[in-house]
Amino acid sequence: MIPSTQLGFHLRPLLEQLDQEELSKFKSLLRTLSPHDELQHVPQTELEQANGKQLAEVLTSRCPRPWVEKVTIQAFDKMGRTDLSARAEDELRAHITDGKQEGSRSMPKKTLWKKNLWPGVSGDIHHFPRGYERLVPFYNPEMFAEPFPHTVVLHGPAGVGKTTLAKKWMLDWTQHNLPTTLQAAFYLSCRDLSRQGTCTFAELIAKKWPHAQEAGPEILAQAQRFLFVVDGFDELRVPSGSLVQDICGDWKKQKPAAALLGSLLKRKLFPKATLLITTRPGALGELRLLVEQPLFIEVEGLSERDRRDYFLRHFGQEDPALRALEAMESNPALSRMAAVPAVCWVVCTCLQVQMEKGEDPAPTCHTATSLFLRFLCGQFAPSPGGSSGPRPGASLSAVCLLATQGAWAQTSVFDREDLGRLGVTEADLQPFLDRSILQEDADCEGRYAFVHLSVQQFLAALFYVLDSDAQGDGDRRPRDVGDAQRLLSKEERLRNPTLTLVGHFLFGLANEKRARELQATFGCRVSTGVRRELLRSVSSASQPFSSAAHAKEAVSRLYESQEESLVKEAVAHVEVVSLRLQNQTDVVHATFCLQHCENLQRVSLQVDKGVFLENDGASESDTWAERSRNDQHMLPFWMDLCSMFGSNKKLTFLDISQSFLNFSSVKILCEKITSATCNLQKVVLRNISPPDAYRNFCVVFAGYQALTHLTLQGNDQNDMLPLLCGVLRHPKCSLQYLRLISCSATSQQWADLSSAVETNQSLTCLNLTDTELLDEAAKSLYVTLRHPKCFLQRLSLENCHLTGAYCKELSSALIVNQRLTHLCLAKNDLGDRGLKLLCEGLSYPECQLRTLVLYYCNITQDGCINLCMLLQQNSSLTHLDLGMNHVGVTGLRLLCEALKKPLCNLRCLWLWGCAITPLSCADLSSALRNNQNLTALDLGQNSLGYSGIKMLCDVLKLQSCPLQKLRLKIDQSDAQTQELLREVRESNPNLTIERDNQEPKNKRPSSGDFIF
Repeated sequence: MIPSTQLGFHLRPLLEQLDQEELSKFKSLLRTLSPHDELQHVPQTELEQANGKQLAEVLTSRCPRPWVEKVTIQAFDKMGRTDLSARAEDELRAHITDGKQEGSRSMPKKTLWKKNLWPGVSGDIHHFPRGYERLVPFYNPEMFAEPFPHTVVLHGPAGVGKTTLAKKWMLDWTQHNLPTTLQAAFYLSCRDLSRQGTCTFAELIAKKWPHAQEAGPEILAQAQRFLFVVDGFDELRVPSGSLVQDICGDWKKQKPAAALLGSLLKRKLFPKATLLITTRPGALGELRLLVEQPLFIEVEGLSERDRRDYFLRHFGQEDPALRALEAMESNPALSRMAAVPAVCWVVCTCLQVQMEKGEDPAPTCHTATSLFLRFLCGQFAPSPGGSSGPRPGASLSAVCLLATQGAWAQTSVFDREDLGRLGVTEADLQPFLDRSILQEDADCEGRYAFVHLSVQQFLAALFYVLDSDAQGDGDRRPRDVGDAQRLLSKEERLRNPTLTLVGHFLFGLANEKRARELQATFGCRVSTGVRRELLRSVSSASQPFSSAAHAKEAVSRLYESQEESLVKEAVAHVEVVSLRLQNQTDVVHATFCLQHCENLQRVSLQVDKGVFLENDGASESDTWAERSRNDQHMLPFWMDLCSMFGSNKKLTFLDISQSFLNFSSVKILCEKITSATCNLQKVVLRNISPPDAYRNFCVVFAGYQALTHLTLQGNDQNDMLPLLCGVLRHPKCSLQYLRLISCSATSQQWADLSSAVETNQSLTCLNLTDTELLDEAAKSLYVTLRHPKCFLQRLSLENCHLTGAYCKELSSALIVNQRLTHLCLAKNDLGDRGLKLLCEGLSYPECQLRTLVLYYCNITQDGCINLCMLLQQNSSLTHLDLGMNHVGVTGLRLLCEALKKPLCNLRCLWLWGCAITPLSCADLSSALRNNQNLTALDLGQNSLGYSGIKMLCDVLKLQSCPLQKLRLKIDQSDAQTQELLREVRESNPNLTIERDNQEPKNKRPSSGDFIF
C-alpha cells in the first residue's frame, strides 16, 4: 500500500473540489486513460460509488504512482478544470525540487546548450526540473507495460525549453543516467536537414559516429540502444509529400534528406530505436500522420512559481521584484508569454531600467508592444552623463529586415549566406549581439538567432513602420516578403501563424507617442502610411464585429495600439458587435474599444466560466481569497463595459447567452440598464448563471418603459414568474413580445401569468416554445384568450406537452377572440380528434386566424377530412404548416381538392416530410393548375423522383402559375431532373426553387417566420 503522501501532490483535496457530475466524469476518464488496465484490481462498483476521499484512497493504495500522477493531471485538463491540474503540477514540481534524489540537476554546459538567461547562474550551468521525466518511458520504465512507446514528442511554443530538455535527456542517455544501460544518441536538426542534399543516413550521423559507414548488419541488432533526437520538426522546409516518398530501410543508400528522415519516422530505418522529437504546436497535425503510437508531452515552460523565482533572482531584492512581477501579471497575455525564460529576461531587464529611474512599471505592461519597445529603446539609451554618440538607425533597419525575412520564411536562424542575400553585414548585427538581442550559435560560427521568436516578431513589425525613404534605403523589401496588406490578411496568417503576432505588434506601433520614442532613440522616422492598411484590415469583412471570432481579434489588435484616434476611426461605423469574453483580457480589450462605438445598435455577449468569481464558497480559503482579489480587479472594467448601455443612445438590442455571471456583475449590469439614458428595447437572456440573475433582471424591467421585446431561456427556478407578472402588470409596461423557453413553473404560477397577460395592454406576441406547460396550465391561457381585453395577436405553444384534451376550449377561444391571427401548436400530440375540435372554431366567420402551424402533431388522413372542409369555406387561413404529419395519399388528395376551390384562401402550404410519393404528384399538379392564390409550397424531404417532379414541372412552366417559391428534395446527381428544373427557371423566372438539404432529424424549415 502506498500512502497519498508519497504522491507528488495531495490527491484527496483536489478530488474533493469536484461536484458529483465532475467526479463521475473524472471516473469515466480514468478508464479511458488506462491503456494497460491499471484499474484491473479495482471493482467497477467500488469505483462508481466512491466519493472524492474514498477515490483518492483507492488510487493511491492500489494503482501505480506514476500513472496516478499522470492521469490525474490529464483528466483535470480534459474536464476543463485547469485550476486543479495547475495545482497538481505546482505541488509536483515543489515535491521534486524538495527531494534529495529528485531535485533539480546542474549539468556542465556542452556546445549543445544556448546562452543561459537564468539570473545569478554562470553560463556554464543549466537547471532542469525533472517533472517531465516521470512521463517518459526510458526514464520511468515501470510506468509502462512492455512494449512501451518508442516515440516521444515534446511540443510547446517557441523558447519554452524543448530543445534544451531533449539534449539534456540525450546526455543522460549516453552517460548512463537512466535505469537501463544504453549506448549511442544522435542529434538531427531539421533546420540543417532542410539544406542537406542527397546522402546516406550513415553520412548524416557520421559526425557523431565516424565509423558508421563501415558498420555492418550487426549494428541493427542493437538498434534498441540508439536514441535519435529530431529537433525542430516545425522548421523542416521540404517539398510537400517528400517525407513519405521514396522511403527505404537501407541506411547506406543515397536518398534525399527528407526521404531519410521520413524513413526514420515511419520506422523503416532502425525500427527498434527510440525517437525523441521536438516541435511547435503548428506542426503536430503533420507529425501525427508520420509517427506510430507517439507519446505526446507538452512542455509548458516556467510555472508561476518559477517566474516568481526568476524575478527574485534578477532583481536581487524582494520589494522591486514583486512590484515588477505584479505589473507583468496585470497583463495575463504578457504573463503567459513570460513562461519562456527569454521573455522573462526581456521583461525583467526592461522594468528594472524603468524602476531604477523612478518610473512606474505598470503602464509599460499594459500591452506587449509597449514593453518590447521600452526594452529595445532602453537597451540603446545613452548612459547617464555619457556621450550620446551616433544613433544606430541603420543597424536597426538591417536587423528589422532580417527579422522580417525570417518571419515570412518561418525561420529564426540566419547564416552568412542569408545576410549576404539581404545586403546585411555582420557589423550591422554587432550592436544587437552586444545586447544579447541577437545571439551567435556556439557550434557554428557565422550563424545567428534572435533571443526569442517574439523579439523577432516585434522587430519584423517594426520593419513595416520604419520610413525607408527617410533612411535612404528605398524599398528594401525582398520579393518573398509581403507588404502590410498581405501581412494582415487572414489567408497569410492561416498559412504562416508566425505572422499573427507580427500583425499584432504592427497595431501596437501605430501609436504617436511610441513613434516619437522610437525616433528619439534611433533617429529614424516612422511612416504613417501603414495606418490605412490597419484600418482596412479591421473593416475588411462586411460586418467585422458581428462574428465573435472576428470581433475578438479586432478589439485585441485595436487595444494593442492604445491610440484612441485609430480606434475611433476603426469603429465609427460599427453597428453590430458580438463578443465572447473568455478571460479578464477580453473584458479589458472590449471595454477599451466599445466606449468609442458611437453608432452601436446591437450587442451580443457570452461570458465564459471563470471570468467572474462564482457564488459558491466551495473553494479553499486561500484560493477563494486570490480569486476574490481578481474579481475585484475585474469589476471596474465590467462596469466601464456596461456603461455603454447608458452612454450610447442608439444601442437598442442586448443578447446575453451561455454566460456565467455572479451577484456583483449582475448588479452592475442591472444598474446600468436602469440608468435614465439607457434605451434598450430588445433583451435576450439565455442560459445565464446564477439562476437568480433572472429574478434581478425582472425587478429591473418592472416599469422600464423602453423595453418592447424580452426573451428568457434556461431558468429552472420557479420564483421568476411572479416577478415577471409584476412586469406585465406595471402601468408603464410597454412590452410587446415575450418569449419564455424551458421555463418551469407550477400550474398556479402559469395561471397568474395568464391573468397578467389578460390585464396587459401592450403585449401582442407570446412565445412559450419548449416550455412544459401541460394541458391544465394551457387551459388558463385559453380562458385569457376569450377575454375581450386580451391583446395577443401571435401565440406559440410549440412543444408544450399538449394533447387534444382541451382543444375544445381553445376552439371556443378562437371564435370569440378577434385579435389572434397567428397560432403555433407544433410538436404537440393533438391527433385527429384535437384537429377536428380546432376546425370547428376555425370555421366560424368571427375567427380571424390566418397562420396555423401543426407541424408534427400526429395528424393522419382522417384529420385532413375536417381540414379540407374548413379550407373550402372561405376560411381566414392563409398559411398552413402540416409538416411531419403522415397525411397519406388520401389525405393529400383531399387537400388538393380543397386547393382547387375558389373559396380557398391558402397562400403558403408546408408539407415538409409528409411521406409524399410520385403517385400523389398528379393531384398536386392538378391543384397548382387550378389554384390562383398559392404562392409558396414546401415539399422538402419528400421523395418525388424524376416522374413526380416532371409532372409538377409541366405546370410550373406555365406563366399563369402563381407559385413564387417551391422547396424540393433534389438529387444533384440526377442530370434529367436538373435539366427539368433549368427549363422551369427559364420559362418562369418569377419562381424560386430551393433545394432542401436538411435531414428530417434536424431543425425544420422555419414556418415560425410567419408567427414572429
